[in-house]
Amino acid sequence: MKVVLCNCPPDKAEEIAKELVESRVAACVNILPHVKSFYHWDGKLCCDEEKTLLIKIRGHDFRVLQQKILQLHPNDVPEIVELNVSNVNAEYLKWLYASTGGEDA
Repeated sequence: MKVVLCNCPPDKAEEIAKELVESRVAACVNILPHVKSFYHWDGKLCCDEEKTLLIKIRGHDFRVLQQKILQLHPNDVPEIVELNVSNVNAEYLKWLYASTGGEDA
């Protein structure tokens, strides 16, 4: 199992989350509201309100997820950060694999 972080504009968060789950690329997507991001872009300091997507996927599905996010995300360079998860309760992992069309872990 992997958890992937992706910040996005507030008006796109639900659309992206729904598509990732409906297409079975992700088992679950949590949307964390009210994220304020500071970063440099084109030589300027930027500050944007965003929402963070916490995306749960099977371990080997990162590239598929990445391609889907790149298709859906409005930013030129979206943040797509994969986190390795070392401990997950067995029942949740079983559900995750079933939800993404995969075999048991």
